Amino acid sequence: MESDTPSGNVLDTLLLRRLYRYVKPYPVLLASATVLTISAAMISPLRPYLTKLAIDSYIAIGDYAGLFALSMAFLGVLGLEALAQFGSTYLTQLLGQKAVMNLRLDIFTHLQKLALSFFDRNPIGRLMTRVTNDVETLNEMLSSGLVSLLGDVFQLTFIIVMMFILDWRLTLVTFSVLPLMFWATMVFKKYVRLAYQDVRTEVARLNAFLQEHITGMAIVQLFGREQKEFEKHADINAAHRDANIRSVWYYSIFYPTIELLSAIALGLIIWHSSTRVLENSLTLGVVISFVQYIALFFRPLQDLSDKFNIMQTAVTSAERIFKLLDQKVFIKEPEKPIVPKDLRGEIRFEHVSFAYIDEHWVLHDVSFEAKAGEKIALVGATGSGKSTIINLLCKFYEPQKGRILLDGIDIRHIPERELRRHIGVVLQDVFLFSGSVRDNITLGNPDITDAEIERAAALVGANAFIEKLPNGYHYAVQERGSALSTGQRQLISFVRAMVYNPKILVLDEATSSVDTETEQLIEKALETLMHGRTSIVIAHRLSTVQKADKIIVLHRGTIREMGTHQELLQQRGLYYKLYELQYAERPLANAEHNKARLPLANALAKNK
Repeated sequence: MESDTPSGNVLDTLLLRRLYRYVKPYPVLLASATVLTISAAMISPLRPYLTKLAIDSYIAIGDYAGLFALSMAFLGVLGLEALAQFGSTYLTQLLGQKAVMNLRLDIFTHLQKLALSFFDRNPIGRLMTRVTNDVETLNEMLSSGLVSLLGDVFQLTFIIVMMFILDWRLTLVTFSVLPLMFWATMVFKKYVRLAYQDVRTEVARLNAFLQEHITGMAIVQLFGREQKEFEKHADINAAHRDANIRSVWYYSIFYPTIELLSAIALGLIIWHSSTRVLENSLTLGVVISFVQYIALFFRPLQDLSDKFNIMQTAVTSAERIFKLLDQKVFIKEPEKPIVPKDLRGEIRFEHVSFAYIDEHWVLHDVSFEAKAGEKIALVGATGSGKSTIINLLCKFYEPQKGRILLDGIDIRHIPERELRRHIGVVLQDVFLFSGSVRDNITLGNPDITDAEIERAAALVGANAFIEKLPNGYHYAVQERGSALSTGQRQLISFVRAMVYNPKILVLDEATSSVDTETEQLIEKALETLMHGRTSIVIAHRLSTVQKADKIIVLHRGTIREMGTHQELLQQRGLYYKLYELQYAERPLANAEHNKARLPLANALAKNK
């Protein structure tokens, strides 16, 4: 992923425009929240003015009837202010929740569209930070940031107007501390911005570390690495703590500075007004109202600092989120899509070369053909390119050279969804989602009936163990299927592939994690499953591919040999060596091995 360091300003107009897109669908809500916020901002500065009237116009002359009427008016102002603040708070929170919900949906939709190459390069923990922590920070800004910021600005404006109306000289005395306040705010802005950039970076590091190590906890415990990993976590956690402490340090200086300047302004008002009160050029009511106005005046300034904190973290989060949304790591959709009709399942690779990184070729000039209904086996050492062929066929990646044809159609012209609808894949590492066994088989497809599920389960022999589970097909699968054995998860993946009735079946080491009895059961079911379908089987155990119509031997990304099991043994090439190595420890004792070698022995005898 690109650098996490934000580059924009606090009120980056481009970011605000992009964020406004999520608020725009709710114009009535936005307008209502804004009107109520501004109303509360206008009502609040009336209270000191009413205090001035009460002292100078009623208390000074002993007009108790007028004072009672003014007190009722004061209560009315308090009530209206409370109602306006309640409405403003509720509506802004509602607006923020609605906007953030749409943002989360956009992020998740975008993540589902990204090519697998993007996830190869980006830690899952960092992506989780974008979807959770960063989105929640934006929620705080949308719920209590922008609209409240507008309210604080209006409140300051109305306070200044009222202060000038009451006495312009006292207003100028109050403003004498503002240059120092603005200087303190600018210094605070500079340093707290850097601190919050560090905080968000360390949060992403911490989440990535935790996600990786919780997922791999079995390995940590198995190899006794608890203490070492604890030390790594302690270092990352300490960096996160230090970044937060730096931001707290700046706030611990800034807030007392604002309080001190507020107290200085209050002292200047009292000092300046005392002489004028004695000279009868200033009333006591004006002085008291100014004391209240100072408290009201500096409170929005402090709130603005808080809002700046929210805006700062939100802008940092927004830049990260929009960097994610701006990722264009897609498999390009065809401009003129072709949807195959009555697909036969004929596959052809023509001079295909592919590299995950730059020109470090994983496949080089690979060409082969699988006719409709044929069973093709891919064998070779780890890293020879077998799984890469499957990834290219499923259009998870696109080859840099050559092309892949399905029924004579270049798969670049076939939409991803349409292509994958015809391909059933069973992987060695089976992934199960939290939910029921049924949900993991259908993946939420409402068109698949219970009868189809049970028929597919019976075909692969999975019905026996599924029906013994509590609640059977409605058994609650835990995260990644941790409560099920590896073989049981593998059987569920077979059922999942079968119920979708694909034309092309891909088995990537699909029987490597099951016991011998289960493997025999599955192999028998696979004969029925593969009938009439083009099948591609990846296997390290050569016993599972001997019945293939064609075996392709890969070595370092190139096709070294191709043929049937017997043909490849007779060539005495790489496949022969792999076969000999696999059975080297039991050459004579294994009857199956001897039976497999008999045609080879006869062929060698004839040559002699």
